[in-house]
Amino acid sequence: MRYHCLVAALSLWSAALALHDQQFSVSTAGETYVRPLDITNLNNDKPHSHICDLKTEEWRFDDNPPENATGNLIFDTLHSLLQHWPNTRYRNGHNIVPGVIPTGTLIYHGTSHNTTPSGPEWTATDPEHSLIFIRGNRSGWFLTLAATRPLKVLYFDGSSAAKVPEGTMDTQDIVAWGKVQPERHFDEKSRIKDLCRWGKEFGIDGFARLATRPSSEVMLCDFTAGVEVVSFLNLRVLSMYDNRRDACQYFVRITGVRMFEAMHSGSWHRHYPGESRIVLDLTGLVSLYDIELAPSLVPVRAGLERRDHRVFGISSEDLSQVKRKLTEVISRPDPGSGIDWKTLTHVIVDRYADRLELMQHLLNFTSSDSQELLQQAKLVQTQLRVMLAPYLLDSTVVPSADTPGLHPSHWASPIFKLCATTHTTAMIKKIPLMTPSERLLFKAVEDTTREICRVTTNMWAVGAMSGVDILFPMELNEESNIAFEIMVDWRQDIEKLMSWLDWSIWIKCQPACGPEEICYLPTWPLHGPGPAYPHAFVSFETPMEEWRKPQPMCIRRLAPYGF
Repeated sequence: MRYHCLVAALSLWSAALALHDQQFSVSTAGETYVRPLDITNLNNDKPHSHICDLKTEEWRFDDNPPENATGNLIFDTLHSLLQHWPNTRYRNGHNIVPGVIPTGTLIYHGTSHNTTPSGPEWTATDPEHSLIFIRGNRSGWFLTLAATRPLKVLYFDGSSAAKVPEGTMDTQDIVAWGKVQPERHFDEKSRIKDLCRWGKEFGIDGFARLATRPSSEVMLCDFTAGVEVVSFLNLRVLSMYDNRRDACQYFVRITGVRMFEAMHSGSWHRHYPGESRIVLDLTGLVSLYDIELAPSLVPVRAGLERRDHRVFGISSEDLSQVKRKLTEVISRPDPGSGIDWKTLTHVIVDRYADRLELMQHLLNFTSSDSQELLQQAKLVQTQLRVMLAPYLLDSTVVPSADTPGLHPSHWASPIFKLCATTHTTAMIKKIPLMTPSERLLFKAVEDTTREICRVTTNMWAVGAMSGVDILFPMELNEESNIAFEIMVDWRQDIEKLMSWLDWSIWIKCQPACGPEEICYLPTWPLHGPGPAYPHAFVSFETPMEEWRKPQPMCIRRLAPYGF
């Protein structure tokens, strides 16, 4: 079949193209990193002459990411930091990141007592969240605090306040207790005391977690250090509890508004930029997806779906290395490279997410009419060309599939390289300034953009050589079945790429929710695996598979609520 011949030709000849560049050594944990491309002087007036000018490692269209590669996971968790939607979807966090709560930021504490906590306690970044914890009989106390200086915090990603034994607490366990202890998932009093005891040496004021309403919370170690009281009010509230037999139903019917509005306030931080009242220092990010830092987790993850990844099973040697690295990043004075990694990942996701999703939609098309298929293929080809437009040199010459003596990959590989490296090429000179954490992020960005560009450039090249690209007109045999063949393989290419990227921005309620509804991902404590947890406000038993793979659903914003 002609399509498969084109793909084979691209793969074969790109494999043969192996012009090697000088290597730049950078290290995250002792490894050697190879900078893939020097793209200077690519735009040459002579057709194909830039091929000879390129000094590059192999850029093969059939070079899939290694099975145990984690660059895509590091990239996605980096982009997802402090965003509630992706961290609700993938509950088991793998990042520990230092940060600060800026001066003047308000945090809140709800209680049934009229005294300020004398030891470590929980606070929230949204008042609606803290109001849940006013558990008095129709009244309670509400404390508002303001940071008088930057508060030094340590952030655990994932649904790190979900009190379940399946992995949400793993990263906190290794800091507080030196090992993962799933059986202590409800031992919150000991957890906060031991975290604060550990953090005191480093001047840490608190620990930030994604609470499960969902909203953000700060485990504040000292209510007299770095904060001042703005107000301490006695509020009238609906009673959270009732001694009647149907207390659970009473809660949902009468006080569900408090639970819902806590969840609603958390939804304001679902997507980028996420929880903006906590500012993370990504130059000190510690990732358990770093295979140099925690190689023992590679076989632990092998064969598992991403939602089942967790830190439980890490070796004692790797655990010690993680603790040492964490101590180093908290203590170091190194300012890093100055690169805005958060914005960089957002730019890349913005650039590709919507277009990949549109192509997925366009490829979900069936017809027995060859002309309809051809027109649909041209629409997809247009989107591919739009994505690659910044890299389509005027000197590009698209050969036909049967052009003698011309390697098809000779014209497509430079486009692949330009696409894959544009976001990071200017950063090469910053490598000596990068912290080890930044070099890990740098490689994750390159791994991710490389795979996006490998797949999309290959798809575009096949379409162009088949004659469906109007920018590079080729003779097209409209009687052939080429459109059907292209569409089938393109569909597989896009599905595989999007599955590998696994961006949570594609997870949404479809159709969209109405004005009296909100899109919701089931999470603890309103949902949980197995029997209802005895300490939860209310927990509706959820089948394990539904708990593992939460699906978005529309729930009411007004009573009666449909949790």
